[in-house]
Amino acid sequence: MTATIREIRAKPSDTEKITINLGYVDLGHVDLMVAEGFYSNRSDFIRTAIRNQLERHADVVKQSTARKSLDLGLRNYSRQDLEAVKRRGEMLHINVLGLASISQDVTPELARATIASVSVLGALHASPAVKAALSDRIR
Repeated sequence: MTATIREIRAKPSDTEKITINLGYVDLGHVDLMVAEGFYSNRSDFIRTAIRNQLERHADVVKQSTARKSLDLGLRNYSRQDLEAVKRRGEMLHINVLGLASISQDVTPELARATIASVSVLGALHASPAVKAALSDRIR
């Protein structure tokens, strides 16, 4: 019997954890809404409140996204993408609202050779070495 070995990689999360400071009275109101069954937990309340505010300001967000030429959502930059950019003698200006991801097989040298600037409103996922190599280019 031959054993098969498979590399198991953790699936990247589609959420980012944040921490907020909230006054005791506001927190009490949140807990009351949860206790009364309006929300399943504090996180559910906070997510709903954030979505409501984003919906309320949707027009402004759309205008700003267009004005700033932001890619919206998930944008992945693979080693092959960056090698193609390098062959063309170009430099990337990464502008993302959401999640920008630089593949784990991208070397710090390749990142520096192909990425001129990084501006992410949301989260940037990249290896620590690539983040360090681009630290002077991340806004």
